[in-house]
Formats: sequence, structure tokens, C-alpha cells
Amino acid sequence: MNKWDTKKTEELYKTILALKNMKDAKDFFRDLLTEQEIVEFGNRWRAARLLDQNIPYSNIIGETGLSSTTVARISKWLKTGKGGYKKMITKNKGHHRNSSSPRKGLS
Repeated sequence: MNKWDTKKTEELYKTILALKNMKDAKDFFRDLLTEQEIVEFGNRWRAARLLDQNIPYSNIIGETGLSSTTVARISKWLKTGKGGYKKMITKNKGHHRNSSSPRKGLS
């Protein structure tokens, strides 16, 4: 087991899976994280999606404000990580392609 894969973090993941809608997610993450942490995670997620589209690092750095080191790390995880980025990028692409109405839940 890794440092980040513990009973405590499993409880967190289960809680995240229980979120039912955008308002619940926003409320929970705003209580859990600082505003800056939320912005940082949003920028990392944006960087992963841009990397998946083969957008140059310099453009990603300019758009997100992330350091080149962080963008390189995200790129590495996108290519050789646990597959989480790829799985969610694929899921989101399918969702946006198959839905013309606003998203109501997190699944």
C-alpha cells in the first residue's frame, strides 16, 4: 500500500463518489480545500486535457499558470500513470459528445 492509499483516503474517495450534483461537489470541495487548491486542481485537470490534445507546453503554461515542472509531471502521469487522467478524459469526451443538455450529476 502506498502512502496515499490508506483507509483514510478510501473514506475520502467514497465520499467523493457519493456526491450527487454540481452544487454538492462545489460545497464539499470548498469546505475541504482552500480556494487556491481548487484553482490549482482545476488548472492541473485543464493541463491534462490540453496535453491529451497535443497542445504545446508553452501554451499550457500560459493558459494555466502552472510551472513547466508541473506540466511535465502531468504529462508523465498522463502517459505512464495509473490511467486515471486518460479514463476521465475519455469519459468526459463521451459525455460531451452524447449530451446536449447540462449535466446534472457527477457520474
